[in-house]
Amino acid sequence: MGISRPRVALAGLAAAALIGAALATTAPAATAVPPPSPNTAQALAARSADTLVASRPAFLHASANEQFVRHAVASSNGTQYVPYDRAYAGVPVVGGDFVVVTNSAGQVLFHSVAQQHAIGQLSVTPTVSSAKAASVAAAQLRSVSKVEGTRLVVDALGSAPAALAWETTVDGVGADGYSRLSVDVDAHTGRVLRTQEHVAHGSGTGAWNGPEPLTIGTTASGGSYSMDSPGIANMPCQDAATNTTFTKSTDTWGNGDATNRETGCVDALYVAQGEFRMLGQWLGRNGMDGNGGAWPIRVGLADVNAFYDGTQVQIGHNNANQWISAVDVVAHEMGHGIDDHTPGGISGNGTQEFIADVYGASTEFFLNEPSPYAVPDFLVGDQINLVGSGPIRNMYNPSLVNNDPNCYDSSIPSAEVHAAAGPGNHWFYLLAEGSNPAGGPTSPTCNGSSVTGIGVENALKVVYNAQLMKTSASDYLSYRTWTLQAAKNLDASCVEFNTVKAAWDAVSVPAQSGDPTCTSGTSDFSMAVSPSSGTVSPGGSLTTTVSTTLTNGTAQTVNLSASGLPAGATASFNPASIAAGGTSQLTITTAASTPAGASTVTITGAGASTTRTTTFALTVGGTGGPGITNGGFETGSLSGWTTSGASATVVNSGAHSGTYAARLGSTSATNGDSSAAQTFTAATGNTALSFWYNVTCPDTVAYDWATATLNDNTAGTTTTVLAQTCVSSSGWTQVSAPVTAGHSYTLTLTSHDDNYSGDATYTLFDDVSVS
Repeated sequence: MGISRPRVALAGLAAAALIGAALATTAPAATAVPPPSPNTAQALAARSADTLVASRPAFLHASANEQFVRHAVASSNGTQYVPYDRAYAGVPVVGGDFVVVTNSAGQVLFHSVAQQHAIGQLSVTPTVSSAKAASVAAAQLRSVSKVEGTRLVVDALGSAPAALAWETTVDGVGADGYSRLSVDVDAHTGRVLRTQEHVAHGSGTGAWNGPEPLTIGTTASGGSYSMDSPGIANMPCQDAATNTTFTKSTDTWGNGDATNRETGCVDALYVAQGEFRMLGQWLGRNGMDGNGGAWPIRVGLADVNAFYDGTQVQIGHNNANQWISAVDVVAHEMGHGIDDHTPGGISGNGTQEFIADVYGASTEFFLNEPSPYAVPDFLVGDQINLVGSGPIRNMYNPSLVNNDPNCYDSSIPSAEVHAAAGPGNHWFYLLAEGSNPAGGPTSPTCNGSSVTGIGVENALKVVYNAQLMKTSASDYLSYRTWTLQAAKNLDASCVEFNTVKAAWDAVSVPAQSGDPTCTSGTSDFSMAVSPSSGTVSPGGSLTTTVSTTLTNGTAQTVNLSASGLPAGATASFNPASIAAGGTSQLTITTAASTPAGASTVTITGAGASTTRTTTFALTVGGTGGPGITNGGFETGSLSGWTTSGASATVVNSGAHSGTYAARLGSTSATNGDSSAAQTFTAATGNTALSFWYNVTCPDTVAYDWATATLNDNTAGTTTTVLAQTCVSSSGWTQVSAPVTAGHSYTLTLTSHDDNYSGDATYTLFDDVSVS
């Protein structure tokens, strides 16, 4: 955050490394009684989210060549937040992050996704060197003291097409002073795609806090004491001139002089340790970083300012050369760090400063100091008098300071970040205190409405739970949706939801299509099916995934059924009953006599209080022949196929659709062909055979390949459906060949490996059908 200068703070680009394990595919467990413990609830949430993500629902905008990595599950007030990053062909995707929200039983409540569209086909081989990109990045600062490093990324943030980029982080001095800047440079053109600034621009005797003496936690060792916070990892207070922790022989600190650095550290530790307690008592969060720790606080910045940069909090001075470690400065800067250590990194598009101001104001209320100290007042910087003109921001009426905006409009996301905090600060005051609170200042609304507040603690819980849904595409419009969902999760009566909505309306942040609704007392859910259409031959089968989302109240048991099937076709669900928020696999099986044509299959989910339906468009390819058997390999075996050669099996990860795919060849080198073949008769109305393949071939087509042939046994001819193909990772691709009704055919799928240990070749095949 900035105390006085415009410093955009977006730490999301470089903050998250891709870590974690492969996605699980186990269905979510039913609601336990009593409610699950936090660790069990987190495990259920992870399992349920992984199952949903593995089905690649449309809202993820997933491309074939992507991998998803789950991070640690966060819990708050019984709600679980499961954050993910993604990679494309092994390259981290900037803007690919998303969060799945569940209740303590693992039922999905909500999801938020940064990416707006699929990446599609994208080369991950750069033509601009990393050294050239680092030079371009360095040129964005006036002077550079350090280049932290360069990595290859896919930039998919925003509405523009995704691009391969080099991301370099440079430290130095920019137009607004101290800078730690990440720069994305197009790896093919050398053009700067985006920049992200990480510098966010605040017993002993203190200068700003009281009553005296203040009690602060210090550490004793070897007969001396240091200003190192006990029980909080990595939160000492240090002299910014040397980055060394204050140490002395007695445990009495400071002299009340605001120009004294040790006194500045007394105030800073008192505030930060108090904020740490607030996070635990009000939010159930373990420290600023979520893992029991924070960052060094350094008093002595030679600037009229304070900042957080991802590694430290620096405290500068006001125009009177007093160190500005007051509550609403230190708690604000630590608030940037909290924001940085929730999904999606530091909030963007004009929201980062209001989020940090929320933590500053909330810490004032938690500490509740009497006059003349840090009285809770929703003013920012009123004690420190930064530049001699009083507060630097006003949360109940932002326009009273610097004419900051009270109301949101389309110019806010591109406004100077501190001015852009106006609508958010105004919203938080209305949410916490209301428009005309007893004993507090009135707050004018942009629509002339009246709002009754829910209290500071409850308002902070709403903001924090919204942050746990945050993505790297955060903005005011998203925060409206996230805070509404957070309020709905926190309060089943819908009182908090209605207040959140009224407060956003009162500062002119418009309603969004993704905003949830809240109806007290009625449990509800929605249903969807993915994929929503499919084609099957007579005598064949296909699968699709039915998903439910809990939209209100508590999870109910949903009994699944299907209607509108053509003659001879049957439908089965696994499982047949799920808790709202869970998923089930639907298998539709046709008979040899099932007539050709299109049908709309209605899938019904019947709950105790609500019944929902969705539809699946089914096409049957023809009559008169059995078609392909087990073309989707959903039996979990190669039944119906004749295998030969080195290695043929079925795998349950990476399928084109459903759960299973056939794998010919192996992840270890094999010798020669691995094949699967099936003989079938094309039915009346059948005109084409098709299938999907995904080849992994690190070598060249001279040595390794995938291929497929279709032999017309009736006519005595052979068609090459898939010419010999070798690419390092093709992604799923569909091929087809014509067939003649009534003819007998033999389809042979083959993957060839020359047994060289350094480049094992294998191919996945799926969704083989005749239509």
